[in-house]
Amino acid sequence: MTGNRRKLLRRLLLLVACGIAALAIWTGYAQWRINTFPSFAPKGADQAHYDVGIVLGASLWGEEPSPGLKERLDTGLKLYRGGVAAKLIVTGAVDAGGTISEAAGMKRYLVAQGMPEQDVVLEEQARSTLQNLQFSKAIMDAAGWKSAIVITHRYHGSRALEIARTVGLDHPAAATTDSTVLHLGFHKTRETLALAKWKLEKLLTFGKL
Repeated sequence: MTGNRRKLLRRLLLLVACGIAALAIWTGYAQWRINTFPSFAPKGADQAHYDVGIVLGASLWGEEPSPGLKERLDTGLKLYRGGVAAKLIVTGAVDAGGTISEAAGMKRYLVAQGMPEQDVVLEEQARSTLQNLQFSKAIMDAAGWKSAIVITHRYHGSRALEIARTVGLDHPAAATTDSTVLHLGFHKTRETLALAKWKLEKLLTFGKL
């Protein structure tokens, strides 16, 4: 092997090593954020009160919320019944091959649980967490609502709250729930990638990290 080839090989190996190290550091950071975000569900008069809770969408099974989505909805329902959120925005578009929007399925579930229909507000266009929160903020602005609490799973809470702040919600809070039905290893791994994608999108779209 010639001297030039050895140098090139060393540089390639160095680049690979740096890439592996960067990936390991990012994964550790992302998992730290995911796993240390508090699981928090306010329970009533001793907690702050918000104009609206924003329940972030997830998949439907047919026209019914999936078990994981029901966990988010049940958390939102507790906040509503406890007086923490005066209304709920349910947000999510029609899934591929679906017949109704995630939001419509979510509203059906909440109304079936006894929540007044007029207190459940539909947002049926969003296809990402960023859009969930952007489009929900537009609804809030139109209605004159100022304060919001974002409702999701704990593994998703850190990114969701950062997005809520980035799109301009005023001091948003988060109410998160752990899951007994989701494969959390899979979802936490996917969230590590989603957080990296969000950081890039945030830099390119909003000009900040």
